[in-house]
Parts: sequence; structure tokens; C-alpha cells
Amino acid sequence: MNLEVLSINDNQELQNTVIDKIRELINYKNLEPNDKLPSERMLSDKFGVSRGVVRDAIQKLEFYGLLKSIPQSGTFIADVGGIAMNGIIDDILQLETPDFKSLVETRILLELKTVKLAALRRTDEDLNSMKRALNAYSKKVLNNEDAVQEDLLFHLAIAKASKNSTMNTFMLSITPGIITNFAKYHVCDEGLAMSGIDEHMAIYEAIKDQNTTLAKEKMKGHFKTLYQYCYSK
Repeated sequence: MNLEVLSINDNQELQNTVIDKIRELINYKNLEPNDKLPSERMLSDKFGVSRGVVRDAIQKLEFYGLLKSIPQSGTFIADVGGIAMNGIIDDILQLETPDFKSLVETRILLELKTVKLAALRRTDEDLNSMKRALNAYSKKVLNNEDAVQEDLLFHLAIAKASKNSTMNTFMLSITPGIITNFAKYHVCDEGLAMSGIDEHMAIYEAIKDQNTTLAKEKMKGHFKTLYQYCYSK
């Protein structure tokens, strides 16, 4: 599993333009719930943007429950009324890119929940995924290499182990912003990376032992330094 660092600011304006054009298309053609949208290729040609930008815009509208994609069939309008559809899209277009503090706060709130669920629901396969990410992280840190992506892979493995698809989706949605901001603010240059090895291992062991209280306690301790660092800026 690889993480691609997205240029959020560069892509946001194009995404919003496509979202607005999809809204115009829905309104102009009076599309109703369960009606099918044109293909990504057709929308790409019509809007004069890449298929990747169209795909990102559709995925964002799916995330907010306005569209639904069915494999081998296409993308369809969700069962949302026209007034609600337009109102939600207005809100989406006005959303600001989250700042670093907002991302940190959101991540902490999410992970204190996912780690408890992971301790309850983890499988042997989940533990193996966490261990692989932990080993990759440790190897890079000990070689004085940047390990932000490996760090996030470990936490994403925990989110997946929670078996809560909504929380997992939220974690995936904020991950590119976390990676970008960690690099921007040189977070891991502050000594967090080295201490993270032992902290990650403690979290892993608590999840392995299915000790929900200890898992949350270790995760909370893991984020303490990051939280303090964030609010010192």
C-alpha cells in the first residue's frame, strides 16, 4: 500500500469547478435519483479537464452522499432531493482547506476511537499489516530517513482494523493533508520520529492483547507531544 502526496491547493480549484459543472449538468438535464451520469471520459471531454480531476470530484460527491458508483455500471445520482443537493454542494464549494491544527485535532479525535475498536475487532491479518508498517517505519527512522508515510500507514492499518468504514474513510480523506503539513512544518525533525518507534510498538502490543483501555492510553500518550508541538506554533 503506497500513499500519494496530493497537492491539495493546486487540485482544489479544479475539483470545485468540476463539482459545480456536474451540479449544472444535473440541474440542466433535470436528472433525478438513480439517473446515470455520463462516463468519466465523456465528462472529461465536456469539461476540458483530465479524467483524474473528474474522478476526484466524483469521489468527493460520493463521500458526501450525493453520488453513488456501481462497479461495471457507472455513477448514479443518490436519493437526495434537488434542493438538498444544491445546498450541500454550495457548502462543499465553500469549505476551506483544513489548517494544520484542525487536521491534528481531527486525527486525534478519530484515532482515540479507532484504536479502541481495533483492539476489540482486530484480526491476525490486521496485526500483520500493522507489524509490517511498524517495521518499515522503524527501519527508515533508524536510517535517518523520512518516515512520515510509514507512520501514517501504521495508523491507517489501525483504522482499517476498527472495521468501521466511515472512520476509515475519514482517516483516508485527511491523510494527504497530514503528510503535506508534516513535511511543511518539519514535525518529525523535532525528535518525534525516534520516540515514535517505542510508542507505536506499545500501541501495537495493546491492540494485539485486545486491551482497549491500554490501547487508548498509549495512543493518547503518543499524540501528547504532537499536540503540544502543534499548539506551540
